[in-house]
Amino acid sequence: MLYILFTTGKCNLRCEYCGGSFGENEVPWKVQYKLDDLKRLIEHDNEATIAFYGGEPLMNPNFIIDVMENIKVKRFVIQTNGTLVRSLPEKYWKMFSAILISVDGVEEVNDKYRGKGAYKLAISAANYLREIGFNGDLIARMTITEDSNIFRDVMHLLGINLFDHVHWQLNFIWSKKWRNLNEWIEQNYKIGLKKLFDIWLNELRNKKVLGIAPFQGILKRILDGGVAPPCESGVNSVSVNTNGEIIACPIAVRENWAKVGNIRNNNTLNLKSMITEPCTSCEYFKVCGGRCLYTYKERFWGENGFKITCDVTKFTIDLVKNNLYEILGYIKNAGIKVDEVKYPSFNNTVEIIP
Repeated sequence: MLYILFTTGKCNLRCEYCGGSFGENEVPWKVQYKLDDLKRLIEHDNEATIAFYGGEPLMNPNFIIDVMENIKVKRFVIQTNGTLVRSLPEKYWKMFSAILISVDGVEEVNDKYRGKGAYKLAISAANYLREIGFNGDLIARMTITEDSNIFRDVMHLLGINLFDHVHWQLNFIWSKKWRNLNEWIEQNYKIGLKKLFDIWLNELRNKKVLGIAPFQGILKRILDGGVAPPCESGVNSVSVNTNGEIIACPIAVRENWAKVGNIRNNNTLNLKSMITEPCTSCEYFKVCGGRCLYTYKERFWGENGFKITCDVTKFTIDLVKNNLYEILGYIKNAGIKVDEVKYPSFNNTVEIIP
């Protein structure tokens, strides 16, 4: 099970996607439950992964330290904007299996949405983690907007030679509808995605696995199947709010459908997949898994927006699915183990389907 722990609802940035900090009535800025409650929830699970989340999780480093010192789990993960990496002593950084840093590609695009100087701080954080000897999975976690160019921005981040993997989420559904959505999809995103896939495939031909998480994650789900939704929210992943509420999805701090329990009464978790029709009858369901649980449930852009998102997802899956024979041939010829290409090896909060 993946346990996503809010350390605080407070954030030191005001990114346009989310607007900055959660309200204190939604995600209190201080943890309001006891560590013993958390231990009872988690320590019976021998395969447990803890992921620290916010707000900006490093605005409460003492809670992170307390958890890492006192709760025994198999792995630790963190999602951070990278601005406060030095607030956590070096020894704890080396205990993480995966670190996700929020950065959206080239500096101009990143800083337009995250604030001036955010790009330099994110890259500086990645450099710092490498310098102190972090050798786990360092992931660039992108948010894709109308100003993004998927090919340019992903290749830029891979070219820095700091990140093991790059993953992205499309800023669909929970934001205001884009000005030229269909045009952007057809004339920008799909073209760039195809170019990116061709690079990934060519590198595989040349015995190199390029760390593009969606392609690797889709390959894994094609070969192995997987849980719906692919982030496993509400099934094998829960989020613990600072107020003690346990919710299926870390974004859904306000929605009643997401509530699955309370940390003070952890024996009554209501875990189940919430993805139903029209997804479960779809031929892509084994791979897509309904994509993002929050967007599936909320559908802020209506049914047409849901369909647009679905079509983009199918296009992305088809890039891998329609080239599966070739991919497996390159893997075999390169002497690479299939498991080295399939990703992730555990739920590290990378949602797989953009």
